[in-house]
Amino acid sequence: MPRTRSEASRLFGARLRARRLELGCSQYDIAHLSGVDLANYGRLERGGGNPTLTTIVQLAITLSMDPADLVTGLAEDGMLPEVDRPYSALDYIAARRQQEGR
Repeated sequence: MPRTRSEASRLFGARLRARRLELGCSQYDIAHLSGVDLANYGRLERGGGNPTLTTIVQLAITLSMDPADLVTGLAEDGMLPEVDRPYSALDYIAARRQQEGR
């Protein structure tokens, strides 16, 4: 079953596309300059895929951006599908303390 695109992926792709258009570059230009496969780059812009840290940094460098500008705010509630939402260490500690207090 195909994964549903997350709001985080959609926003990441929109940020890539906006910066690329701001620079007046094609998808091919950015993919080629960053060493990212063209099909993969297009998928990222459309809000698909799951880029590695290396890919995020390569794209940010190519786009003359700080990598943080591509990912800031993507961990907010509702941005990731519920099945992909990570369980934070703070959530774990709170649950453990609650169990120990019983």
